[in-house]
Amino acid sequence: MNGTSAGSVHGLPLEEDKRLRDASTHQLNSDSFGNTVREFSNFSSPINVTYQILAGIPISRKRFLTIGLSSVKRKKGNYLLETIKSVFEQSSYEELKEITVVVHLADFDLTLCESIVQDISRKFSHHIIAGRLVIIHTPVQHYPVLEGLKRNYNDPDARVKFRSKQNVDYAFLLNFCANLSDYYLMLEDDVRCAKNFLSTIKKVINSRKGSNWVTLEFSKLGYIGKLYHTHDLPRLAHFLLMFYQEMPCDWLLIHFRCLLAQKETIRFKPSLFQHMGYYSSYKGAENKLKDDDFEEDLLDIPDNPSAVISTNMNTFENYEINRAYSSAEEYFWAKPPSSGDFYHIVFEKPIKISKIKVITGTEDRPNDILHHGTLEVGERVTGSKKNRKCTTYLRLGDFINGYFEIDNIDRKVLFNIDCIRILVTKNQNEWLIIKSISVWTTETLNQ
Repeated sequence: MNGTSAGSVHGLPLEEDKRLRDASTHQLNSDSFGNTVREFSNFSSPINVTYQILAGIPISRKRFLTIGLSSVKRKKGNYLLETIKSVFEQSSYEELKEITVVVHLADFDLTLCESIVQDISRKFSHHIIAGRLVIIHTPVQHYPVLEGLKRNYNDPDARVKFRSKQNVDYAFLLNFCANLSDYYLMLEDDVRCAKNFLSTIKKVINSRKGSNWVTLEFSKLGYIGKLYHTHDLPRLAHFLLMFYQEMPCDWLLIHFRCLLAQKETIRFKPSLFQHMGYYSSYKGAENKLKDDDFEEDLLDIPDNPSAVISTNMNTFENYEINRAYSSAEEYFWAKPPSSGDFYHIVFEKPIKISKIKVITGTEDRPNDILHHGTLEVGERVTGSKKNRKCTTYLRLGDFINGYFEIDNIDRKVLFNIDCIRILVTKNQNEWLIIKSISVWTTETLNQ
């Protein structure tokens, strides 16, 4: 059983911060734990924790995505092996090169942990050897007080202890993963994955290039499928430790993204991860929660390549134009448009497009559709960076009942497409919601 510290994994701490971190480590088991955390001068630095690496070695080359799982023994059922299996089996050979799975065994019973490591090693030895699977443990002495905590929400003592320890378990996991990749995905230990989930996540990240986000959500359940930039992990780890006894982890995650100025949930459909456990890790209670937006075989996810978007329509409040060009549960909303108004997309590079689909209106507001409009594609971009447009456009068709879809575009349009323009062709009294714009590409071309 090998030991390593956050300093050896994440780089040696700065001397000027060493005193504070030494003091914080010393105080982790004291009554003044909360006050010590509040005195941290730099929440972007790692927590000084000594980990035990039970299997695998993190490779030095940064990968695209780290997937973190924290696991404790359940009184009924054990889904950890199935979860790890799903992550690997639902990934292609090329996708496997870009992921690292870190499992934090959070039981204090080392004999139990060793038994679980043996089971995992027997089944996934080739992934451990390849550096794709690492199993870690945080010794009990690094944990704060877990007895006699505040009974918020009238939870029984056992429940308070369980959820408080869970917050700390995740904090230590996040801390370990902070420098392993560009992005971090939080899963539970009883999850089934959609096929090629990594490729879908990469498409979503690319479609939001240039926008600020803290958390992207790929499941609506708990803290399954929550994606972060790894540069935010040290702050999130400190945050979970600071408020470990206050509330459950999923509530703290919401507060964290709000504090970092992402006020609204950015969730994507269909969901990429499904809760498969029947028994909870808390006292073996039944947990039948399922995500009804989950699709295991995602066959038709749009690419939505990076683009600059503009409009001359009167946007309502914060229902901004970028919301339509996203697979998240959000939309663009404008006051009644007039003939000649437009919604314009200019791609970073000319592309070949196979399919375009645009949905306007919502179930709640079925009349806020584009009643009269057309969709065009263009080539040869001119103008300044903030006011770019194409010099020529080709009309592909009209909206019918607020809906537009066309495929095999690459067979019908001979030029490489630089722009898409939605054009209003008649004044309307109703407001306009553009719920989603989906673009499928065949290849991206160099300019």
